[in-house]
Amino acid sequence: MTEKFVIGLAGAPFGVKGFIKIHSCSGEIDHLLKLQSVIVSKDGKEKLYQIEESAPSPPAVLMRFAGIDTPEEAKALNGAQLLASRGQAAPLGEGEFYVEDLKELPVLSDKDELIGHITDIIEGGNGELAEIKLICGEKHLVPFRKEFFSVISPERLTLSPYGLELVAATQIL
Repeated sequence: MTEKFVIGLAGAPFGVKGFIKIHSCSGEIDHLLKLQSVIVSKDGKEKLYQIEESAPSPPAVLMRFAGIDTPEEAKALNGAQLLASRGQAAPLGEGEFYVEDLKELPVLSDKDELIGHITDIIEGGNGELAEIKLICGEKHLVPFRKEFFSVISPERLTLSPYGLELVAATQIL
């Protein structure tokens, strides 16, 4: 089970004091406002920053990190990922899952036959798409909705008959 999550993305500097606009990956911001420190990852390097100030700026949060005092210093973090522990991530509601916990889960048919594994959940134009790597090696995208998955649990996902038809009709690689 993954213990470190990408919880936000650093955007453009804000103001003249080194604030950075942080975009929440979950769409929620309350958990970001409670953080006292965060790991910032950019270009394969991670650094722990203490958060000196934060303020809501819906749908984002403004943050000022210790040692980042100018817009020029803040701009260097543009595009960085903010990483946090499971306990610091947005709390889950009923029937919600962290994407990282779904990766590599088995995908079964409605007859409990192994079809493949989830490799990712991707933002699509009308919602999220589950990327499934079939046992034959092909990859398919299926809308990540209850019409296509009859079971979504922390242990497995089961395609509905409609989801199975869609997998047979679409191929991405």
